[in-house]
Amino acid sequence: MSAFRTLKPSTLSRADFVRTFADIYEHSPWVAEKAFDLGQDAGLDDVERLHQRMSEILLSADHASQLALINAHPDLAGKAAVQGQLTAASTHEQAGAGIHQCSSEEFQRFTELNEAYKAKFKFPFIMAVKGSNRHQIIKAFEARLHNPLDSEFQCALAEINKIALFRLLTL
Repeated sequence: MSAFRTLKPSTLSRADFVRTFADIYEHSPWVAEKAFDLGQDAGLDDVERLHQRMSEILLSADHASQLALINAHPDLAGKAAVQGQLTAASTHEQAGAGIHQCSSEEFQRFTELNEAYKAKFKFPFIMAVKGSNRHQIIKAFEARLHNPLDSEFQCALAEINKIALFRLLTL
């Protein structure tokens, strides 16, 4: 179990809790709101326990809320990344995977894959890219394009929960 390094969530007011954890789930403060509303206890001061609570909130949410959260994520190496419009966390995550170092051909491949993926699934490709490089991400993209919709939807939620854990571990 890991304690937060920079804060103690169980001592935060609702407003401070939501502000602190609002973007753990990309542009979806409702996850933090529900996590707080389930009650504060010392367990929230453990990264993994707070992550478990937040993960369960996402997985038990209605389909429309889950889809909205998936759609809140930017395309990997997409226009938002190129134009510097990502959240700080997304910028850091994509840079850590070397996406900012893509050649023009690799950016073109990402664009093609993003378009094909969204045409098939109607939501962006989600991958927790920490520990991966751009070549591994492209391979995952290519492989996951063959998944059925319902399994890819569940995969997107699982990847979002991985991203959330990585983000929580930085606090």
